[in-house]
Amino acid sequence: MSWVTFYNVECAQYLEPILNEPPDERLFPYLDGVQRKFRRISRITGIYVTAQVLRRWFNCEMGRLGVPDRYVDAFCGRTPKSVLAKHYTQYGPERLKEIYDQAKIKVLT
Repeated sequence: MSWVTFYNVECAQYLEPILNEPPDERLFPYLDGVQRKFRRISRITGIYVTAQVLRRWFNCEMGRLGVPDRYVDAFCGRTPKSVLAKHYTQYGPERLKEIYDQAKIKVLT
């Protein structure tokens, strides 16, 4: 199985300029680079940032915005466990984008 994810307009304005930089200057050029970037960002901002912290924030925020758990799981790459989620829920990219857009999640306000 494969999953898709989306990002919103808020993210695009920060991410798109980075994507045009040379590969060694990108935000996450390789796996070890991700952990180093998080440590660096944590030192600079004084805010503890890890992939786990971001996942936890995303899950809590999507729940607060009323997104059903089965879709939050899909956005996080987890496969559905319940019969309802597994057999009777649409997980196509169009449906997932609709759910994501309806949530209007914001990081920077």
